[in-house]
This record gives sequence, C-alpha cells and structure tokens, in this order.
Amino acid sequence: MKDIDDTQAPLLEHLIELRRRLLYCVVALVVCFGACFYFAREIFAFLVQPLVHAGQNKVIFTQIFEAFFVQVKVAFFAAMMISFPVIANQLWQFVAPGLYRNEKRALLPFLIATPVLFIAGAALAYYMAIPIALHFLLSYQGDLGGVQQEALPSVGNYLSFVMQFLFAFGLAFLLPVVLMLLERAGIVTRKQLVSARRYAIVAAFGLAAVLTPPDIGSQLLLAIPLVLLYELALIGIWFTERQRSREAKRAETTEATEA
Repeated sequence: MKDIDDTQAPLLEHLIELRRRLLYCVVALVVCFGACFYFAREIFAFLVQPLVHAGQNKVIFTQIFEAFFVQVKVAFFAAMMISFPVIANQLWQFVAPGLYRNEKRALLPFLIATPVLFIAGAALAYYMAIPIALHFLLSYQGDLGGVQQEALPSVGNYLSFVMQFLFAFGLAFLLPVVLMLLERAGIVTRKQLVSARRYAIVAAFGLAAVLTPPDIGSQLLLAIPLVLLYELALIGIWFTERQRSREAKRAETTEATEA
C-alpha cells in the first residue's frame, strides 16, 4: 500500500500545481476582463477608427442586446490579449521544471516571440489591411438605378469583421514559430521546407484569398508577409542548426579531452 501511495504522490503534486497555475490564469483573465469591460466603449472607439477614416460615421444595432454583447466581446478579446503574458508565464512555470537546460534555452525564445509576432500581425491588419478593405467594400455605396445604396454596418458585424482580420493576421505571423518548433521536434527538416517552398507560396496566396475580402490589396498584404515569414523561418532554422552543430562539436571535444 505504501508503494502505491508513493507512486501516486508525484501525480497528485502535479495536479495540485496545475490547478494552482490554472487558478492564477483565470484570476488574471477575470481581473483584465473587469478592467476592459469598464473601458469597453473606449476600446471599441479605437477599433472603429478605420471605419471613421473610410468615411463612415454611423454604426447601428438591430437587436436589443447586440450593443451590450459587443461590449462583452470587446472586453473579452482585450482581456485575452492583455492577460496573455500572465497565462504564458504560468504555463512556463508549470512546464519548465520538467525540462532540461538546453530545452529551456530552446523554448524560451519562442515563448517571447509569440506575442511580439502576433501583435505585429494585428498591427499590420489594423493600420493597413482593414483600411484598404473598408475603402474597397464601402466604395459600393451610391446611386443604384435611381436608388441610393448606403452602408449601415451593425456593431456586431463590424466587430466580427475587425476580429477576423486581427486574428487572421496575428496567427499568420506565428508561422516562423510554428515551423521552427516543428523542426526542433524533428517533424520536418530545413531541406524539406526548402523543397516545399513553391507549395508554401501557393498556400500563402490561397490562405490570403480565404481570410481577406476579394480586393487584391488586402490579399497581397497578407500573402506577401506570409511568404517573407516562411523565408524568415528558413533562415532561423539555418542559424539554429549551425548552433546545434557547434554545441555538438564542443561536447565531442570536451568528452575527448576528459577521456
């Protein structure tokens, strides 16, 4: 019976630690949500600026609870982004004790690069892609056979439109992190990625066509960075391969010297 208890103890300790880390994450998310909900109108006012610059000065809501739920969604999305460093840190604190020193050195840069690349992608969407898409889509306003065609976007539809762009561009900019992690895990090699370059370019333009409106400007704003990020991932993998090779040679030299 004692052996069984000793075997179960480490598992119980890990579960308790996991619960504690998850509790910290939930508390951070709830606190950030409360603060973001208080400033939800200001955050949404920031999100509608591309619409204002495109010449649209009115949004509507057609359902009683639509405006309220939009504020809830805005607060939740903002809280997720603000609390991400805390959530990522708690995840790292839970995983790090089980990693070797070289594994920690390998994973930590990816953990740091993830929010930076996501914010860079979202910023490109907000400041460039969304305004171009809005100018294209709102250009359909005007006289239509004697009938005035006017855009009256609802707050819910506009929020979905903006979030689609922000998350599509943000997640797309994580491509180097994903490829380098796959290479680090031994799932793919740099040689395979180089040989698949032409397929990656086609996939980038196909993904851009699906995730953006049908105007060529928005599609190029997503497709071209995807291709460049793919090349950046290849360069990063090349540097990490050289670093691993140097470390392996140093280890061999050290072993030979000690022998």
